[in-house]
Amino acid sequence: MIELIGSLLILSGAVFLFSAGLGLLRMPDSFTRIQAGTKATTLGNILIVVGLAFYHPGWSPKLVLVIFFVLMTNPVSSHALSRAAHRIRTPMTPATVTDALADDGKTGDAEGAP
Repeated sequence: MIELIGSLLILSGAVFLFSAGLGLLRMPDSFTRIQAGTKATTLGNILIVVGLAFYHPGWSPKLVLVIFFVLMTNPVSSHALSRAAHRIRTPMTPATVTDALADDGKTGDAEGAP
């Protein structure tokens, strides 16, 4: 029964990773591709690691560290990528209604120069 739960978790993680790949192909602009890829890969990786924990209970402390690492690095890296894309004025899809960073005023370099 434990192996079945582990297999189902790994399979569902693989489905989320597949959907992340599909999102990278189907989304219209860089920002939505980053968002689709990050959310789905974070959940997919976590589900696969939890499934591995069911198969190998002795690895659980190390796998918890892997989950923590994924939860910390995926959102931070995607945020940095999208901020960098916004700063270099990567075009958004015409369907985008709001640009939350448009009035940020920080479109120049790190020192604040325009």
